[in-house]
Amino acid sequence: MDLSFLLDRLGEPAVLSIGGAAVGLLFGFFAQRSSFCLRSAVIEFARAHPGEKLAVWLLTFSAAVVTVQALVLAGAIDVSGTRQLAARGSMSGAIVGGLLFGAGMILARGCASRLLVLSATGNLRALLSGLIFAVTAQAALAGALAPAREAISGWWTVEGGGPRDLLAVIHAPRWAGLAFGLLWLAAALWYSWRSRRDPWKWIGGLGTGIAVALAWTFTARVAASSFQVVPVQGVTFSGPSAEWLMRVLARPTPSIGFDFGMLPCVFAGSFLGALLGRNLKLEGFKDGYSMRRYIAGAMAMGFGAMLAGGCAVGAGVSGGSIFSLTAWLALVGMWVGAAVTDRLLDQAAHRIAP
Repeated sequence: MDLSFLLDRLGEPAVLSIGGAAVGLLFGFFAQRSSFCLRSAVIEFARAHPGEKLAVWLLTFSAAVVTVQALVLAGAIDVSGTRQLAARGSMSGAIVGGLLFGAGMILARGCASRLLVLSATGNLRALLSGLIFAVTAQAALAGALAPAREAISGWWTVEGGGPRDLLAVIHAPRWAGLAFGLLWLAAALWYSWRSRRDPWKWIGGLGTGIAVALAWTFTARVAASSFQVVPVQGVTFSGPSAEWLMRVLARPTPSIGFDFGMLPCVFAGSFLGALLGRNLKLEGFKDGYSMRRYIAGAMAMGFGAMLAGGCAVGAGVSGGSIFSLTAWLALVGMWVGAAVTDRLLDQAAHRIAP
């Protein structure tokens, strides 16, 4: 894919924005149609009732891993210079941030991407939680919470390059990443067949994962075709949410790029998916307790995502697909934090209730 002509005519920012918009539309549409949600997958797994939610998450994750690793092995893309691999990372930030994010998504009943998708269907709870998530993420990036984030991130760091590449750390060959993805893809397809539900569940799960891989592919090809320094990046929602918040509230606004087109088009794609599936429905809070719970969860996710270097999609799927060590630590932390919080709060409440 030669992008030189478009880059010469439109420039890197515009081309990246157009590509981000296309990826965002695909991600939002498929995520809405499949009900892609890490929180729901963790709950099914933690309660020993694996079903379609776990199958959808596994399909998304494995599709992203298989596609990205196949392209890397074929020499079609180079992800070695990405922030998740090349830059110094924080092991402590990944662990603490992952645990916080996992607990927060149980409280808010959805991760950052799920809140954006639900907002497009008319869910006002998700809309408010998403705004609080963005405010907290910005505060952790460059505001009142930044000193706490920097302190925790400094507890345990790891150099970029080989020490941050999980396959290199465990001395596995490069093809092992593809083999791992194929193994989980087979498991996901088995779970999908076992569930025997709406075909949109497995089609949407695969489409969501491929959209994540397309983000890596597109930005890598732009970087290879451009004379400017262009970051290779995947789909994430923590940084772009904070960026769009500042775009609305402050001047001068951040420069446009991949995230500029991606975030609003995830919303648009989700709306189209909800319109097609007749899932548009205006919903709000039922009581004060649920509102407090959503707010606390959104704050925990916002701070946790900035500590972990990404959200459930940014670190968990995008970072996991390139085998970033810190991304995998964050993903494990999200699963553990969510499972423990679900057990202590929601499962305990069900046991106590008559």
